Parts: sequence; structure tokens; C-alpha cells
Amino acid sequence: MATAVRIIRAGLGDIDLVAPLFDSYRQFYEQPSDPAAAREYVGQRVSRDESVVFLALTGFGPKALGVGFTQLYPSFTSVGMKKIWILNDLFVHPDHRRGGTARALIEKAENFARSDGAVRVKLQTEHTNAAARKLYEKLGWEFEDKYIQYKKKL
Repeated sequence: MATAVRIIRAGLGDIDLVAPLFDSYRQFYEQPSDPAAAREYVGQRVSRDESVVFLALTGFGPKALGVGFTQLYPSFTSVGMKKIWILNDLFVHPDHRRGGTARALIEKAENFARSDGAVRVKLQTEHTNAAARKLYEKLGWEFEDKYIQYKKKL
């Protein structure tokens, strides 16, 4: 049976709940664990208002447990001359998957972006992340194959 979660916008007081999830997210993408750096990174993004983090919680008060998060970064579409949001990170603790938490986080992100006047939300995931791709498509996200994406390490 799935445990009900509540989704909040994380503030500085929630960083200790987000950071372990962020560290696990990075490990999922084959990065070494670094809890202190994860806490510092998320704390800086939130304190500088450089990202919006939504946190999925079970329980209340000192018994509250962070079970998932999503992090969005603001951006713009020059061609459309409008604001967009990039859903950069989405992670649900393995013990809490398949219970609707990822869906709730995505829907919260979409509603936030819409209320902020954005014209779209973008995300990317690895080709091999079949579970995530299936969920995105089930929620109405469209696979984008019109553009080729490049990157260059600096």
C-alpha cells in the first residue's frame, strides 16, 4: 500500500531533508557520494533563489521523512520570448517508488510553472531510463526529436 505524501516547496529549513535525496540522485547517475557537497549545492541554489525545489514528505514535524524531490531551473525561450522552466532533477527513494510520488512531484512542477507564466517545462533523461520515460509519456510529455543537443566540457 502506498504511503500518502505531501509536496512542499523546500526552503532553507528543509535542506537536511533534500540533501540525502540529492546525493542518492547523483549516485543513480554514477557520481560518487558526497553528502556535504550535496547539502552545500542544494542550499546555495535555494538560498540564492536560483532553483525551485519541491520535496515529497511523509509524516510531520520531527518524524517527517523526505522521500523524493524535483528541482527546476528558470530559463527562457528567445524565439518565443517567454519564460520556461527546466525540470532538471527528479528522484524518488527506491523504497517509495511506484506509489505516485514521482507523478505528484511532476504535477506540482507543472502547476508551479504554469502559475509562474511559463509557456513550457523541459526535461531530459537518459535513453535507458525506461521507467521515467514511460511515466513522462503517460503524463502527456512529448518526446522531442526535432533538435540535436550538444555539450562541451570546460
